[in-house]
Amino acid sequence: MQPSKDQVRAEAARLQAIFCDAGARAVDPDILQPAEVLLDLYGEDIRARAYVTADPLKGEQMMRPDFTVPVVQMHMASGQGAARYTYAGEVFRRQEVAEPGRSNEYFQVGLEIFDAEDPEEAEAEVFARFADALAPLGLRAAMGDFGLLTAAVGGLKASPVRKAALMRHAWRPHRFRALLDRYSGRTPVPAARADLLKRLTRLTPVEMITASGPLIGLRTTDEIAGRLERLRADAAEAPLPTAQVTLIDDLLSIRETPANALARLRDIAVDMPALDPALHRLERRLSVMRRHGVDLDAVSFEASYGRTTMEYYDGFVFGFFADRRPHLPPVASGGRYDALTRVLGQGREMPAVGGMIRPGLALELAGEGAA
Repeated sequence: MQPSKDQVRAEAARLQAIFCDAGARAVDPDILQPAEVLLDLYGEDIRARAYVTADPLKGEQMMRPDFTVPVVQMHMASGQGAARYTYAGEVFRRQEVAEPGRSNEYFQVGLEIFDAEDPEEAEAEVFARFADALAPLGLRAAMGDFGLLTAAVGGLKASPVRKAALMRHAWRPHRFRALLDRYSGRTPVPAARADLLKRLTRLTPVEMITASGPLIGLRTTDEIAGRLERLRADAAEAPLPTAQVTLIDDLLSIRETPANALARLRDIAVDMPALDPALHRLERRLSVMRRHGVDLDAVSFEASYGRTTMEYYDGFVFGFFADRRPHLPPVASGGRYDALTRVLGQGREMPAVGGMIRPGLALELAGEGAA
């Protein structure tokens, strides 16, 4: 039986009180958010997921699709140092098709911690508080770490352009795989690009543009020539070593208990030492989690966790799932988002980690258990 909105609101208040008792300050961001900020972060794709409206004075607005972005904006604008916040309220997501547990309007309750002193301590605290709050539901916990993939890509024998392209698509596994296969020579260059590159061996970029006819569109000759020059430089670059690609494949395939995952990652780091700093942070995080009472043997470490749904996270990530209802979205999820603070802080960065709980799903699952 679906809980009523009043019941969900009461559960949200109960969960928020837990975070307030942990020293978080309750905040209530506006429901209408400037669309420009969200479009800059997510790109035009967010229009398919958000409710957009136009205000004659404030311009294009979006109904709040999440809380993290406005909370980060508020904190970075305040210029404060360490702080923690909690929120409870509705978010709005358009749904193209009906899916179990997914609604176009639902409650979120969250905790966000901004703390530069001890990032791993903050990560362990957030995870432990969520685990304690959700313990009666018997959920499966999973975690991952985008920092491992970032470090692995950074250690590749590749140009900065190729590394940047791979990181740009780290949250799009199919596109990331296609780039990795092309850069390593596993797949051939598409026919259209091969033809373009063949012409570039005979003509300079400017000569090619001139021979193609009048310019159509907004790009200038210099912009087009720059793009063609980058394509030529990319084609001249040596393929990625097969051994390095195999190591990334091995890394992304890891799905173990944290202790076993750490052992496998250490083996990979022997041949990919760029992983060492990320492994040090992971090892310390796990140690602090144990001190917080987290049963790590009951947690799954998945190196690819969150790569399709957690676009603004850049380090530790986690989620809690109801395995008896596999089609439901995660009951809770979160992670580290330092890069987001840098973007919204206009260059100033503040280490931050947080997460959100869906109190409606939590109530629904609790009711099933009681039944």
